[in-house]
Amino acid sequence: MRERWQLAAYQQLSPGWQQQLAFTLTVTTSYEGAATLLRHLGHQADDTTLHTLAQTLGARAEEQTPQRMKQPVQEQSPERAASAVGVLRLDGWMVRQRGPGWGKQKTQKPRVEWHELKTGVFYMAEQAVQKNGRGILTDKAVVSWQGEPLALGQRLHQVACEHGLGRAKAQLVVSDGAAWIWNVAQDRWPGAVEVLDFYHASQHVWDLGEAVIGERQAARPWVEQQLHQLRHGRHAAALRTIASLKAGRGAAGAIIRREQNYFAGHAPRMNYRAVADRDWPIGSGPVESACLQRQGRFKRSGQSWTPLGLRHLCAVIEARQNGHWDHLWNH
Repeated sequence: MRERWQLAAYQQLSPGWQQQLAFTLTVTTSYEGAATLLRHLGHQADDTTLHTLAQTLGARAEEQTPQRMKQPVQEQSPERAASAVGVLRLDGWMVRQRGPGWGKQKTQKPRVEWHELKTGVFYMAEQAVQKNGRGILTDKAVVSWQGEPLALGQRLHQVACEHGLGRAKAQLVVSDGAAWIWNVAQDRWPGAVEVLDFYHASQHVWDLGEAVIGERQAARPWVEQQLHQLRHGRHAAALRTIASLKAGRGAAGAIIRREQNYFAGHAPRMNYRAVADRDWPIGSGPVESACLQRQGRFKRSGQSWTPLGLRHLCAVIEARQNGHWDHLWNH
């Protein structure tokens, strides 16, 4: 029977049963929730078994990733026609982890630490559609990484090529103003069109308007004028207005100088009219949505992760999302 189930030495679960358990734990919000669902369906599987399985499969997925990156890219759907543009988006969010003082009654070291989990999303232009008045992606690749940003770029580039980036006529990177994002873009996609997410830009215009004028309501006409110019092809005029502002001493002056540097640094990424006229996106919503989905699994009340536990479960979820699921059982 063990031979028929393809069980290795000391293995307790058949590959088919492993797949069912693993799939369940990637679509639920906790190991306990996955175990509860399975019990409701008449299966005996506790959260400890699921946790162990996630660590085993996650370690296997992490072993397979660098192996794929050393080989020529195998596109998953080579029969598809070329796309107008491949869209790449990056962002980061903070996840709670166990610190060096975790579990100790008396310690001078922090019991909990917060670390950034960087996330990248890739999809082709034709995969962004409208349904019931809201935008959705029919397919996307998602990669998360807690480490050097350039390593995230390497992983995202790999799955993007597997999902058709090489056949895109153009590449577009849309993200917020974090410096590490644009360093990754230059490292991986130096010829891409870069766009600063319009919503983040508008937040900085509001900060600037309140620093210049004072009260938010009083600043509204000035802010809306600059936003209208940024959005509708007169971004150069808006940037000149911002650069010409007088920054005095004090807190308001410091904000004005900070925002002037911000807009000067991102000026080449703010031609929103030209990008929108090509029916390309100017907002980073899909990557923020991906971050929220990850937070729904990794940032729940009471959760504190070890770096390895976080990485392994992420790897299993990404194997399912990015088309590497079957590889976990071909080792």
